[in-house]
Amino acid sequence: MSDRYLKLGAILSGVGTTQNGWRHPDLPGDASIDIDWFCENARKAEAAKFDLVFIVDSPYITADSAPHFLNRLEPLTLLSAVATATSHIGLVATVTTSYTEPYNVARQFGSLDLISRGRAGWNVVTTGLEGAAGNYGREEHIDHSVRYRRAAEHVAVVQGLWDSYEDDAFPRDKQSGVFLDKGKLHPLNHRGEFFSVRGPLNLSRSRQGQPVIFQAGTSEEGRDLAARIANGIYSNEETFEEAQDYYRDIKRRAVAYGRDPNEILIFPGLVPVVADTDAQARAREEEINGKLDLKKALVQLGRPFNYHDFSQYPLDAPFPDLGDLGLNGYRGAADRIKRVAREEKLSLRETAWRFAARRSPFVGSPLTIANEMERWFREGAVDGFNFRISSPTDFDEFLNRVLPILRERGVIRRDYEHDTLRGHLGLPIPPNRYTVLRVSRERAVRTESPREPFSVGASASGDIE
Repeated sequence: MSDRYLKLGAILSGVGTTQNGWRHPDLPGDASIDIDWFCENARKAEAAKFDLVFIVDSPYITADSAPHFLNRLEPLTLLSAVATATSHIGLVATVTTSYTEPYNVARQFGSLDLISRGRAGWNVVTTGLEGAAGNYGREEHIDHSVRYRRAAEHVAVVQGLWDSYEDDAFPRDKQSGVFLDKGKLHPLNHRGEFFSVRGPLNLSRSRQGQPVIFQAGTSEEGRDLAARIANGIYSNEETFEEAQDYYRDIKRRAVAYGRDPNEILIFPGLVPVVADTDAQARAREEEINGKLDLKKALVQLGRPFNYHDFSQYPLDAPFPDLGDLGLNGYRGAADRIKRVAREEKLSLRETAWRFAARRSPFVGSPLTIANEMERWFREGAVDGFNFRISSPTDFDEFLNRVLPILRERGVIRRDYEHDTLRGHLGLPIPPNRYTVLRVSRERAVRTESPREPFSVGASASGDIE
C-alpha cells in the first residue's frame, strides 16, 4: 500500500443526471455525446491528479428520464477514446451483470486495460430498472436476490478469464519461432448456476494484472456483494454519521470474508457549493434549490421505483403506501425514500423536494469545504470522493480554490507516483492464479525430492580433498 492520500474521482455525466443541469450556460447542450467534452474534462481532472474518471450507465429510459440518460455514449467505447487523450488517470466504466455475458465483458474491459496501459476499472451493477428486461428479450426483470447471485458468479468468471494467460506466456522469440508458451495458456472450464464458460480468453493481462472492480452497494445484498468483490465502492450517504456507519459496516463485512479492509476504498459522491463565505454559499444553495420544478422532482423521485408515476397522488397527503414497489428495482434508494418519508412524516410534495433538493454537507468557503473533506477522511468516513461535475464553473472553483488547501496539507497527492489505476489506489497487482499454482507445485516437488547422500571426504563443490 502506498502512502494514504484522499482519493478523487470525477463523474463525467455530460448534460447531467438531474432535470435542470443541462441548462447551465457554459455547458454544451450535446455534452453527453461530445467526445471532445469528455476528453477535455478528463484531461482537466488528470492535471489536478485525480485518481479516476467514472462513467455512469443504465440500459433503460423513458421520455421523462434526465437529459444525460436520454442521449449518451456507451461507456467502454467512450473511455477507449479518452484513454488515448490521457496518460495517467484511471478509467472506470459501468456495465451490468444482469444483461451481459462474462466472456464479452472480460474481453471488452481487458481491451480497455491494454489500450490504457493498465488504467481500467469496472463498476459492477445489477441494473435496478425493471424496464430493462424488455430490451433484452425478457418478460420480467430478474429478481433482486437472483441478480446479486448472478453478479457474484459473473465477476468470478470474468476474473478467471482475465487470468487465461500467465504474464510470461508470450516469448515472441523470432529466432526460435516460438510466439506462445502453450503451457501458460489456460481454459477456464467454468460451470455454475448461471454461466457455462469454457475459455480461454484471447487476450493477455495488462500492467496492473486485472482491471479494478468497483461496486455501488446500498441494499443489504448490495453491501454484501461489495464487501466480497470490490476494491472501490461508490456510496451515497448524506451525512457524516451515515457515511461513518456505512464505512465501518463495509470494512467489517470485508474482514468477515477474509479480506484486507485497506484494499476496499469507499467513495461517496461530492457535490460542493463553493463561495467566498459560508453565508454566500448557503444562499447559493438555496437559490439552486429554489429553481427546481416540482413536476420534474416527482419524475426524479419515481426513478428508484422504475419511474413510478407519482403525479397520480395528492401532493399534500402523506407519502403514499407503495407496498413492495421498488423492492425489485433500486432497492436501497427506494427503501431510503420510504423510510425517510415515514420517519419525518412527509407529504408527497415534501418528499419530492427532500430528495430533489438534497442538502450537501460540503457548502461554504473553500476553507470550510476543505476542512470538512479532511474531517471525513481522517475520522473514518471515506477513503475518497467522487466529484459530480454538475457545472463547468463548480468544477473549476473546486479545482482552483479547494484542492490547493488539501494539497498543501498533504491530504491529496502533489503528483502521480504511478501510471496504473491500481498504483494510484495503493492496490496490489493480483498474481495470476495459474502461476501461483504452478510455483506452489514446483516448490512441493523440490521439497519432496530425495536428497543426494553426502559422501564423507567430499566438499560442497563435489571435489575430493
